Amino acid sequence: MTQFPAVRPSGPSGPVRIGERAARALVAELARRNDPKAALLVGAAPGAAALAAAIDALLPGDTLTVVPAATTDAATLREHVTAQGRWVADRVRVVDSLAEADAAELVIAAEPFTGTDEETRDVVDGLTKYLTDGAVLSVAAPVFRTDGAAAELDRIGVLHGVRTDLVLRNSPPVRVHHLRFTPAAAASAAQLAPAYRPSSVPLTRGMHIDSNGVAAAGIALGLAAVARVVRPKSKLWLVPALAAAPVAAFFRDPQRDVPEDPSAVVAAADGQVLSVQRLHDERFGDGEWLRIAVFLSVLDVHVNRSPVAGKVVDYFVADGGFVNAMKPDAEHNVAAYTVLDTAHGTVVVAQRTGLIARRIVQRAPVGALLARGERFGLIRFGSRTDVYLPADAATPLVGPGDKVVGGSSVIARWS
Repeated sequence: MTQFPAVRPSGPSGPVRIGERAARALVAELARRNDPKAALLVGAAPGAAALAAAIDALLPGDTLTVVPAATTDAATLREHVTAQGRWVADRVRVVDSLAEADAAELVIAAEPFTGTDEETRDVVDGLTKYLTDGAVLSVAAPVFRTDGAAAELDRIGVLHGVRTDLVLRNSPPVRVHHLRFTPAAAASAAQLAPAYRPSSVPLTRGMHIDSNGVAAAGIALGLAAVARVVRPKSKLWLVPALAAAPVAAFFRDPQRDVPEDPSAVVAAADGQVLSVQRLHDERFGDGEWLRIAVFLSVLDVHVNRSPVAGKVVDYFVADGGFVNAMKPDAEHNVAAYTVLDTAHGTVVVAQRTGLIARRIVQRAPVGALLARGERFGLIRFGSRTDVYLPADAATPLVGPGDKVVGGSSVIARWS
């Protein structure tokens, strides 16, 4: 049986396990693809969360090859798979060793990496041999380590990352790295559903709080605790304590129903349409652009979503001022530009700062594929988002003053 030295069930500080939430993050790339695909799960054991999550993510046309962990054997694993029923048994194949597996469109390491940086490079190199062109390797490593696997995966992720998911609700917390070593076709983004984001905290079935909101609320409560200790007779601690809830609410992240119509272009953010105009911008190429600008007040949801399905091919930040986003001069504010390659040409999303908004978060690295309506960032405390579409390929469906909902409202349609 093939056993990789960097895949270990425990580390120097105790056991490192993959829980249900981390397992769902590991198989996220499998779950979001709607076309038939082959996946490979390495280091699985009966009852393991990663194996259960991978089986749950399978669609009728999918296949899953499973390599046993060092702590189990293929016969036991086959019995476990067979016990899941005929539907699962027909789609899941257990092999004795990795050498018997075929290349797949998604390779998942079922156990976290806790080895040295050299061991991690070896295991990654070994697993990349089983990736087809444009395929994704999904692996996890403990968060609170500054050497070994964690640091090495961070370095690899800078060059080849699709994205990294932080899973705090795991024992211990882990980072799940989704790595791609060969380019993916932009057209394949149309087959994707929005990615699962474990960093947002679910409050109800339809409402989450972004991780930024959890951190901000935690800071507010921490300040309240300190104020209560330092000045126990003062009511000053109530100020940050009462502010925690509205601050967290600012980072609310509701679930959205994304239109299935492939010709639809959806809003990149909640808010009010400021302008719809045709213009030229040489930064994005020759030709005329249709720009739809949306203003976000402090009361709007500030999570940004991709208006179209496409591949991130460029990202840059332009310096500028911090003028009120409602004013025309806001066009020259500091802005982050995410450039997408799509089946209909280049599409650009600009996240602009405003009078209060001074912080832009963008989570989609160059090379990542975004589904239509997928979360890719946020702007803190009000601002504006602009969507640039090829003017000769899109027809606007909104006008100034219209209210739109990010990920759901159709703002334009491909001709």
